[in-house]
Amino acid sequence: MEKIKLGPKQIRWILTGFGILILVGAGLLVSEELERQVRLLANNILGQDTRPHLEQSLMSMGGMTTPAEKAGGPAQAFALVTSAQQQLIGLKTGAVENRQLEMTIRAVGRVDFDERRITHVNFRLSGWVEELFVDYTGQRVRKGHPLFTLYSPDLVAAQDEYLLAVNAYEQVQDSPLSDARDQARQLVEAAYDRLRLWTLTDKQIQELSRRGKPQTSVTFFSPIGGYVIEKKVFKGMFVEPRMTAYTIADLSTIWIQAEIYEYEVPFVKGGESATLTLDAYPGETFGGRVTYIYPYFNKETRTLKVRLEFPNPTLRLKPGMFGTVSIRIQRKPSLAVPEDAVMDSGIRTVVFVVREKGMFEPRQVTLGPKVGSYYEVIDGLKEGERIVTSGNFLLDSESKLMASTNMMGALGMGGIKMEQAHMGEMEMGGMDMGGMGMDSR
Repeated sequence: MEKIKLGPKQIRWILTGFGILILVGAGLLVSEELERQVRLLANNILGQDTRPHLEQSLMSMGGMTTPAEKAGGPAQAFALVTSAQQQLIGLKTGAVENRQLEMTIRAVGRVDFDERRITHVNFRLSGWVEELFVDYTGQRVRKGHPLFTLYSPDLVAAQDEYLLAVNAYEQVQDSPLSDARDQARQLVEAAYDRLRLWTLTDKQIQELSRRGKPQTSVTFFSPIGGYVIEKKVFKGMFVEPRMTAYTIADLSTIWIQAEIYEYEVPFVKGGESATLTLDAYPGETFGGRVTYIYPYFNKETRTLKVRLEFPNPTLRLKPGMFGTVSIRIQRKPSLAVPEDAVMDSGIRTVVFVVREKGMFEPRQVTLGPKVGSYYEVIDGLKEGERIVTSGNFLLDSESKLMASTNMMGALGMGGIKMEQAHMGEMEMGGMDMGGMGMDSR
């Protein structure tokens, strides 16, 4: 037998024909398999004798998609899952409820001085320090505790002026001229005010009047009780006005400076209760509250500093310590869903709502901030609706599959076949519909 020789062009046409046949056959097999899977799934849920309900469900699923199409994301349709499948995937549901949401914000805190309880002791006149009663940093002082004695020629002269004014006033008390008495009284008041401005106490001035002569060295006292955190004066030192002798801090109340992250900022309003734990005191907690929120961010760490106030009666909280601050946040009661119920694709946020007969609706929702393990619901859900709280990943896949192009075509074809099967006119492209397992009478 003579062999037939084929040219390159003929071989190319033959291979192309085989390829077309393979693609057509694969398409028919996929279409039949899709139809079979939909029929089996529907029969498991609705039963063999509920064809009208099946038709209605499939047709509605073919047209019911979420607003994701408008939002630019992939379309999603109702998902059908049997009871057995629900148990297999561990599907759980819960009701949408109003909840009192609580959360705890934790941050590293640094113990600091209460700036309102820091006092600087400054010199208001020049002179020499003769005695030093508080002679080291960290020393505890009481209010009114003697700090140092100062010899100042200006202060001695001021005492002399006061004594002269007092004597002059006493001498004119019997004068019939009221103007003379008023002028003498004004001189006494002016000299008295000058001594007070130079930090002499009322008791010291009264003692000066009783003694009748100036005191060369005058003692100065602490204006508050607390601890000396800075000392710049030494015995025998010559001092001038505006120089700082001591800085004294009252530690009965301290501040905690903490920094929170940007996403935590909306939750802290001020006044929230807080606790502090320290490595120095294992197992102990200290209570305080948020008193101030700073109006600017830290550019490097992108955090916001908040200030907390803690009572410190036992002085165990020492400035410079570091600890962990826990701020308790309580939100107003609001509609909320568990975080596990939320499917967030980045384009939209979806929650699956339980419908009748094993159907689950993918509903797009608008959520507020996450508080603890719950999201506040702004829009999309109503109180009392049941939603899927576990196993929604499979539902999301099934929903997208039902809404895909191939599945929609298969479902649409199935609807047409069922409708025309009742009419006895089912004939599409020479396809025998007996494979659908439906009554064509």
